[in-house]
Amino acid sequence: MSISVSNISKFYKDQKALNDISFEIKQGEIVGFLGPNGAGKSTMMRILTSYLDANSGSAMVNGYDVNKEAIEVQKSVGYLPEHNPLYTDMFVREYLAFNGKVHSVKASRIEEVIQLTGLTPEANKKINQLSKGYQQRVGLASALLHDPQVLILDEPTTGLDPNQLVGIRELIREIGKKKTILLSTHIMQEVEAMCDRVIIINKGEIASDKFLKDLLNEEAQIIEVEFDYRVEEAFLLKLPHVSEVKNIVGFTYHITFDTANDMRPKVFDFAHDNELKILQLSRKNKNLESLFRELTSSES
Repeated sequence: MSISVSNISKFYKDQKALNDISFEIKQGEIVGFLGPNGAGKSTMMRILTSYLDANSGSAMVNGYDVNKEAIEVQKSVGYLPEHNPLYTDMFVREYLAFNGKVHSVKASRIEEVIQLTGLTPEANKKINQLSKGYQQRVGLASALLHDPQVLILDEPTTGLDPNQLVGIRELIREIGKKKTILLSTHIMQEVEAMCDRVIIINKGEIASDKFLKDLLNEEAQIIEVEFDYRVEEAFLLKLPHVSEVKNIVGFTYHITFDTANDMRPKVFDFAHDNELKILQLSRKNKNLESLFRELTSSES
């Protein structure tokens, strides 16, 4: 097991940042670690990298205890914090060589990482001359220098434009073929594109921990139906397994059902029996963004 977290709690004075958190991540998984601001994501990541102590519970990374074997943990983990700390007056290759000394890496490894992260054209530039996207690549290159088996990336795409997003996303996905990655982000499309599994944290507790394909196929569905005239929402609530009806625009409705069974035939039969004419009928899959809102809304 690459990462094992058991009953971790963390307090900042009277505020509980993490409340009895437990999860495990197997070798080779790319896991999205999601939650609203202040949910405890960065706190959990700092605990896993031995930069912060928990008040209770235990965690193991690559077989090392984050409390008792902090140096070994930090040797075996690549960490890119949310605010990428760079010495911007240094040249790219100079900066990586400087960091490489900490891990006693060879010059050949520095060149290998420069090539891996697509920094070759920029390697002789000062970091402050680089775009935000390339600066993120420098931070990622630094995290990869010692060839860690686990990468912990906290908001690695913050502030990037769409083109830079695609580049970093492809890079992380390629690296993830050989590494275990725990990735925090607010961009749901990135998680859907890169991650095998999603852990959603809310108010310091785990709200969901599932494989992405299972999370998106949970027992709920939305049927979009367009009639030829206005139908009262209360009337459509008479359908079986309905949890919500919304008039989207004009005579079009979204009907949410709490079952995985395809309810389109039931809607069609209901319309026929009640002399309603259907102009359009389709099934809408829930996306990660809508599920995230459901699990982390203030009412939940």
